[in-house]
Amino acid sequence: MNIRWNLSGMEIERESFRVIESECDLHKRMPAPEWRVARRLIHTTADMSIADTLVFRHDAIGSGLCALRAGAPIFCDSKMIRAGLSIERLKRLNPGYGPESLHCHISDQDVIDRAKLEGHTRALCSAEKARPMLDGAIVLIGNAPLALARIARYALEEGVRPALVVGMPVGFVNVVESKELLAQCDVPQIVLEGRRGGSALAVTTLHAVMESA
Repeated sequence: MNIRWNLSGMEIERESFRVIESECDLHKRMPAPEWRVARRLIHTTADMSIADTLVFRHDAIGSGLCALRAGAPIFCDSKMIRAGLSIERLKRLNPGYGPESLHCHISDQDVIDRAKLEGHTRALCSAEKARPMLDGAIVLIGNAPLALARIARYALEEGVRPALVVGMPVGFVNVVESKELLAQCDVPQIVLEGRRGGSALAVTTLHAVMESA
């Protein structure tokens, strides 16, 4: 067993990227900013096929970078996403970023109470509470398809326009449908089509977008 004990973290990442690019030739065909996102998702999952379901629409990376440089608020559908985002990296684009810039209402008492009263998911009620901040915001959905579907309907029915939606809920119920609904929206978006997704992948995607700054 040939374990390479003396590699630094940076060396491991470089070697990982070398392996990815030796086994996946998408980097020869994709624009560099999009490839950075695909490469990070492959790196996170160790699955080359994940890039086959990755879709960028409506200048997603350019719009997202403009919003990050402007210090746009970030709405997350899960506390895992909020915990995973790097404030340090965000501050490189806008020094005004801090923990208060990351909004997740999933555990807010009014959201919990409303979800029980109406028989809806907390994620759906959380997205509805976020409605006033969605224009120009960055939206990261890695868990809750109903949150993504609600935001898509705001875009379709009320003209709400986030600066970037990362639509990567995961699972078997409402997941594909929510992503298809988002595809109808004229908003900048990065989506993993099909059932795949997850909070870690949503975080990875925004971090990869920042690499193109």
